Amino acid sequence: MKDSSLKTEIASLKLENPHILASGILDENGYTMKKILEEGAAAVVTKSIGMDERNGYQAPVIADAPAGLINAIGLANPGIESFGDEIAIAKGSNRPVIGSIFASTVEEFANLAIRMQKYRVDAIELNLSCPHVKGFGSEVGSDPDLVEQIVNELKLKVPVPIFAKLTPNVTNILDIAKAAHKADALVLINTVRAIRIDIHARMPVLSNIYGGLSGPAIKPIGLRAVYDVYRETGFNIIGVGGIETHEDAVEYIMAGARAVQIGTALMTKGRKIFGELNSNLLQFMEREGYSSIDDMVGIGVVK
Repeated sequence: MKDSSLKTEIASLKLENPHILASGILDENGYTMKKILEEGAAAVVTKSIGMDERNGYQAPVIADAPAGLINAIGLANPGIESFGDEIAIAKGSNRPVIGSIFASTVEEFANLAIRMQKYRVDAIELNLSCPHVKGFGSEVGSDPDLVEQIVNELKLKVPVPIFAKLTPNVTNILDIAKAAHKADALVLINTVRAIRIDIHARMPVLSNIYGGLSGPAIKPIGLRAVYDVYRETGFNIIGVGGIETHEDAVEYIMAGARAVQIGTALMTKGRKIFGELNSNLLQFMEREGYSSIDDMVGIGVVK
């Protein structure tokens, strides 16, 4: 079986395989993103970038959790004015670079998207789902009307594909997914709001108290979101949450995802994970008789 069997497509974004670097991991430096692309990632999503530089929260910002990590980085980033060079370096790989942006208003999202387009990103991912920064992320992404306004405005302002990354920290993610129906794809899911308590210090471990839980612990939640949204809407979906092996990726694909994002697993397996996922997925497809990723998308969904 040829490597071309791994190809997939999200809207007009053509991918050599379904494995994408998720936002927030090794994606603030252009050379690091370029290296990850050269080692097998089909695309990278940049760190979430805002209008202005943010220092984020004071340490501690990461805590271990059973089968995962809890982080509250605080959307630390250099600001949009300083990020063009990093994107240019990453694009030297000749593979797609997806610009992640966050904001609190429709106007700010539009300004950021226009600037990202000028930096020649291949798609834009809207961070509507960070669970631990007041005024941004999930506070924006929990309002269906605001989500609809943001997505609709950006579809008018920029020609590149728009991906909406949604939060699981809502009563019904379907309501938010339907509000974002004009997006070219939905990214499901971001981290789950969580805390840890230091029983000796008698206080929360993280300086921000709350953080976002990622890793294998949230995989069943991510799968459920992908499954429900795909079954109800048939939208293009990129699955995220707890993916460490090709079996994890296949579960997401069979639940309705056309591609998946890898994040926390890089902290334990390193950049080599992308090459391993590609090789193992190709072998799985050959054993099971699948000739393309399309053959698997949504086949596990009971209508």
